[in-house]
Amino acid sequence: MKKQVLAALSLSSLTFYTQANVCEQLPTHAEVTAALKSVVATTSDEKNGGLELNMWGTVVARDGTVCVVTKTGEHFGEQWPGSRVISAQKANTANAFSLPKLALSTANLWTATQPGGSLFGLQFSNPVDTQVAYKGKSKNFGQKNDPMVGNRIGGVNVFGGGLALYNKEGTIIGGLGVSGDTSCADHNIAWKTRDALKLDYVPSGVSESNDDNIIYAKDNGFAHVNCGNGEQAIAIGLPQSFPISK
Repeated sequence: MKKQVLAALSLSSLTFYTQANVCEQLPTHAEVTAALKSVVATTSDEKNGGLELNMWGTVVARDGTVCVVTKTGEHFGEQWPGSRVISAQKANTANAFSLPKLALSTANLWTATQPGGSLFGLQFSNPVDTQVAYKGKSKNFGQKNDPMVGNRIGGVNVFGGGLALYNKEGTIIGGLGVSGDTSCADHNIAWKTRDALKLDYVPSGVSESNDDNIIYAKDNGFAHVNCGNGEQAIAIGLPQSFPISK
């Protein structure tokens, strides 16, 4: 019995060490929460278009391990409960399909993954691990001990709200995903949150401003649908009002 207990404790310690190791370059739960709250209309003076609702935010490490899950509302039901897992999908997607020299936001994948698009079918790859997504007590959702933390969630999401994270050395270190509003507003919020975290040293991208901003030009292969609630006007100004770091 003693050997079994010791083995369990050793495994638990190893899991904690591994999680801490892959997440050590990324912001803490408190830092991500503060950054997210500083740019969402329900907790700040910022406007993002869309419905201006409470949000979920997830950060994953470069290997896809979930490091932080947070929210802007007090109770998990104060933002769409289904958006918790979507925020993790977005973080995973932005990280998984961005490279050291090229950043792709989840918004950049929308047109390409439509029927007939160059990446159609991508959204069906790398499915969410449902055992990770739905395990644990709901009272811990969005807390430091959210049940997703320390696990790989997987998933691919192809609308706005996911961005890769690049540190001041220009190294890609993971991804950020936010969800809880229109997908267009989600992109604006993700952009501003990444700016607040100072993890926006983006090397290059497919937008006109050579970054991973959302594209609304209909003839562009990396464009995103216009949600029609004032989000586009805000997004166009993001590279000027919240410029990426150099």
